[in-house]
Amino acid sequence: MKAPTSADADLAAVERVLAGDVTAFEEIVRRWQAPLVNMAWRYCRDRGRAEQMAQDAFVRAWRGLAHWRRESSFSSWLFALAANVYRSELKRFPTETLPLDAAPEPSRPASQHNEAERRERCEVVRRAVLALPPRYREPVILFYFHEMDLAAAARSLGLPEGTLKARLSRARALLRQRFPHLNEERAAIESSALVTGKEAAQ
Repeated sequence: MKAPTSADADLAAVERVLAGDVTAFEEIVRRWQAPLVNMAWRYCRDRGRAEQMAQDAFVRAWRGLAHWRRESSFSSWLFALAANVYRSELKRFPTETLPLDAAPEPSRPASQHNEAERRERCEVVRRAVLALPPRYREPVILFYFHEMDLAAAARSLGLPEGTLKARLSRARALLRQRFPHLNEERAAIESSALVTGKEAAQ
């Protein structure tokens, strides 16, 4: 017998909620709370605010559950809804970030034994990512920091995959322009995503 998947569990929980079993929504919250909080944290870099933003996303999901068309997975729908909630929140109360031109230049790649220097370099790159214009910042956050594939990130942002690829390419170009000695800016972003992801989970 095929083992049930997360998608199967999501569908079953949604069906129960729509049938009147409101407690089934708690299963959805337990399954997706940590991913949504971590996603929000990468938008705002504030744990308390991230938890509140994730809670707002769940409230929005609860109210809109009947409108899930099931053309994509529940998780894709939920992340797309959460991305919209987070964007709206940051438009109302922006997170303070430096302009990209004002972000300090990272130091040369650290020795593998110098963990503090590596973390500092990753933090500088992360701040540079957050300083990107929103149209380029969000694809980077979803694709690198939240580890979505192109199709899922494109759906979450309501963009064609080609447009998302173009924006990721432009974001990398902006980072290369700002930090010319970062020959592997993608590796730097991924390293930063790994570090911040571990921090967010703590």
